[in-house]
Amino acid sequence: MTLQPPVAPMLAQAVESVPGPSVQGELAFERKFDGCRAVLFTSAGAGDGLVLHTRRGAQIQSRFPDLVAGARQLPPGLVLDGELVVWDAGTRSLSFAGLQQRTAARGRTAPRGLAPSLPAFFIAFDLLQQDGTELLRHPYRQRRLRLERLFVDHGLSAPWTLCPMTTDLVEAEEWLEAATDLTGVEGIVVKAMDQPYQPGRKGWYKLRRRDTTEAVIGAITGSPARPRLLLLGRRDPQGRLLPIGRTAPLRAEDARLVGGNLRPAADDHPWAGMRFTSAWGSPEPLTVTLVDPELVAEISTDTAVDLSGLHRHPARFKRLRLDMAAADVAPFAA
Repeated sequence: MTLQPPVAPMLAQAVESVPGPSVQGELAFERKFDGCRAVLFTSAGAGDGLVLHTRRGAQIQSRFPDLVAGARQLPPGLVLDGELVVWDAGTRSLSFAGLQQRTAARGRTAPRGLAPSLPAFFIAFDLLQQDGTELLRHPYRQRRLRLERLFVDHGLSAPWTLCPMTTDLVEAEEWLEAATDLTGVEGIVVKAMDQPYQPGRKGWYKLRRRDTTEAVIGAITGSPARPRLLLLGRRDPQGRLLPIGRTAPLRAEDARLVGGNLRPAADDHPWAGMRFTSAWGSPEPLTVTLVDPELVAEISTDTAVDLSGLHRHPARFKRLRLDMAAADVAPFAA
């Protein structure tokens, strides 16, 4: 059977620690990059170009002419699963904001104009079809070996990159601690070596590096007595309270604790009139209640932060820092 676009990619569920090998058998660990999940198809005939679609099935190859040009390196009848990333030549780092800019580019000239300063790369981590033959039922270990041979046999180079993989847990833990200090690397993905590829199913595991820090509670959702979400901020050098993100829903005992310490906001609250949304990148408005921005929360966050300094994923509330004043919280840094 020959695969046709779109193919729903296999997914990973978030976990706090590496699952034991007794549950999944021998495990493989791949670096997790902060980009856009994409599935790539090369045409049946050599030199006929490629199709690149997102997790939701939207075709985006027209936004990435540098990848289309690089398709001449790839053999026909190929389907790859991977992560689409963008390199910012100015900051010399992977840039999620640059990726958004490339993905949003329209028309014939805009994508080509962005490519020199924001070149795209496809980090391949799975091989779903080769020479027109689908490989979904093959175990991961066989698909990975074929993928590695593909890079060697065809001498693949930029914009094609092979995702780093190891079966050594110690090395994977080092990746989790050290590699995630690099912008654009946010954790590891754990896969069973004997596992087939299951489109749309959460059969893998992902661990993001998390850091503990503090932030000021500037607003809430829910009621002041039982807040549901906390909207968090930090002050810039001029003393302005700037939003940095929000928490995941609070547990009942945490909601009672926070609610018992909140105080109403004054008329001159720095977020008065500000619009909040239900999630990063979402247009859906969020109804919030402003509170006195003097209560400090200790939170756990991952490394996904946009250029404005806003955390893209919800923080986890750990505890109140009643021993800290808002002025003691680290200043805002974009």
